[in-house]
Amino acid sequence: MEPIQRQMVFCCAEQWLGGLFHGVEPDGDGLRLSGGRRTGVYCTAAVDSGESGFLWRRMAVEAQLPPDTSLRIYAYASDERDWDGRADLDEWLGGLSGDPMPALRELFGPPVSDRCDLCLDRRGRYLWLMLELASAGEASPSVSRLRLWMGGDHMTDYLPAIYQSDDFTHRFLSIFDSMYADMERQIDGLPGRMDYEQADGELLRYLASWVGVEQGETAQALRRSVRTALADYEDRYTVGGVRRSVRELTGRDPIVIEHFQVSANRPDCADPALYRRLYGEDPHRCFVLLPEDTFSSQQERVRFQQSMADRLPAGVSMQLVQLKQCVQLDWHTYLGVNSRVGGYVAAAIDEQVTIHYDTTIGGANHE
Repeated sequence: MEPIQRQMVFCCAEQWLGGLFHGVEPDGDGLRLSGGRRTGVYCTAAVDSGESGFLWRRMAVEAQLPPDTSLRIYAYASDERDWDGRADLDEWLGGLSGDPMPALRELFGPPVSDRCDLCLDRRGRYLWLMLELASAGEASPSVSRLRLWMGGDHMTDYLPAIYQSDDFTHRFLSIFDSMYADMERQIDGLPGRMDYEQADGELLRYLASWVGVEQGETAQALRRSVRTALADYEDRYTVGGVRRSVRELTGRDPIVIEHFQVSANRPDCADPALYRRLYGEDPHRCFVLLPEDTFSSQQERVRFQQSMADRLPAGVSMQLVQLKQCVQLDWHTYLGVNSRVGGYVAAAIDEQVTIHYDTTIGGANHE
């Protein structure tokens, strides 16, 4: 038996916006408590089954309920849209002002359940639902989806007619019917759950680990890394790949210098002694130049170097150089006004002259 279920699902912002909000606000395609609120309620607009005397049975809410949070569900059903002399219940709910909780509790009565999967057992063409969210700690509860079973196959449909009209049999088999239907839905939705573009949280990190992606503070960053994982691996151990790794870890564009670019043994090397002192003689070392303010602490600098150790080719080491900002004075230098820096001024020295620490002795050839 493969059951066919007819359901109504609240899973996007447009569906929620037709209801009544009090202390609750939209959160993407779901709901959450408004900032700083401890309690709040959301009341749906009328859900029309299209059938008088319709028996509302199963309902399921997908919610995130951290410790010290709760969710209560209220339900009211009627064959008419008005109630107790009110012309239209939706219009009445939308016109509530101030604290609507006393009027709502009087309308809905006691909560149906504080569980996310329940049997409503309400009869009427129209159904109104109220979700009450509460938090006693720092965490906030949220609702991502609401699912109503409108009809479809049931295990009793495959039994002889004498059992189909028995209420106890229907309710008893509903336990196994819901388990079987949920299992089928999970299996059918498995390909979608394994899509990194749709997954979130720990599942997204698990899928990202399949292609070796572990870096990413946000879901968008992880998805972006997974999307380009193949191309990134092809050039990961090249100069471009090293430059990209530094940019991902620091947010800065580095200057990457390989040993052969500054080798003191090159014929065109202007100052071999200087280059040996700056870059050494190790042909398996590269230099990464970054601005001085790239890291806020020594610990952050050490973490960067540890992370880069796994992103370098085998046998290659990296030396980090942080550059200080400075002004280089040359023969013509702009210092905020049009200035010309000339040559040295010769000093005449005798026993009457005191030589200061900033005095330059000597002169230029043209002087």
